Amino acid sequence: MAVLLYLRCWQSAKIGAVNSGKPFSVSCGTNGVDPLAPMLKTHDLTKRYGSFLALDHANIEVARGECCGVLGPNGAGKSTLFRILMGFLRPTHGRAEIGGKDCQKAKKAVHSLVSYLPGDVRLFGEMKGKQVLDFFADIHPRGSRERSYATAKRLELDTSRRVGYMSTGMRQKLGLSIALATDAPMLIMDEPTTSLDPNVRGEVIRMIGQAHKSGRTVVICSHVLSEIEDICDRAIIMRQGKVVHDQCLQDLARQHSVVFQLMQPLPRVPEGIRNRVISARQHGHTVHLETEGELRDVMGWITQLPSTELKVTRMGLREVYDRFHAPVSEHAA
Repeated sequence: MAVLLYLRCWQSAKIGAVNSGKPFSVSCGTNGVDPLAPMLKTHDLTKRYGSFLALDHANIEVARGECCGVLGPNGAGKSTLFRILMGFLRPTHGRAEIGGKDCQKAKKAVHSLVSYLPGDVRLFGEMKGKQVLDFFADIHPRGSRERSYATAKRLELDTSRRVGYMSTGMRQKLGLSIALATDAPMLIMDEPTTSLDPNVRGEVIRMIGQAHKSGRTVVICSHVLSEIEDICDRAIIMRQGKVVHDQCLQDLARQHSVVFQLMQPLPRVPEGIRNRVISARQHGHTVHLETEGELRDVMGWITQLPSTELKVTRMGLREVYDRFHAPVSEHAA
């Protein structure tokens, strides 16, 4: 459904341009876009269905050329956020902007800046894969048949088969071949590797990473934390419609998890190292510290305690995610 809505927006934009006698072209880079504005910005974005808050005053900002991951369990509000950004849903409160353009009031301008992969790829069942690629490459001003064919080949997609006879994974590859081959300055991708085998997953992540390195802005939702760690600059964690954490992934290299056994209650962290200890908790005899920055003074304090079985590991996105969500396996996050 989302693809069909996106298609109608492109048709409307194209018809409007023809009727006005103006050329229909995409605004890329700073052409037609406020160069000082962030590529994506939301202001108290809220979506309510009756008493249910699907999105709760979400404030998000993504800089130009940044790759930002959006994480959270099913029902956290990720897909609702993306649909509002694309103008497919109207927010109950607040607003969203892409390239300085209002996502509700300037849908045509927003769509000219974005290549979007929805979480539920639904395409024309009676058409063959190659026909679908041709159709979207021709209707999108930044599309290219050659890039679409090349992308499909990299993803090992048989484009001679009718969409109605394709497996879920093949349809996902077809949607990716459309989205990744469209040379828009921003990619919004809702779970791009779902239903794909491990080899193709890796290829998709490499292609998204290449798009990011070329200067395009990427916003990607994934349940696989390692994918976000591989390509993203930042990770936003959502819970029950709220943005509960915004993590710069480069900062994780300076954060550590310190676990040790202590046969007494954990004393108060000394004031001199308190700014380096993000959290400290004790369950029974097991103490778990999360630290940031230089470890030497923290380790000096720990060695003065009657501690045993000391283990230090670098913090990963999993540890950060688990602060806000109960520990689960990576693929069910």
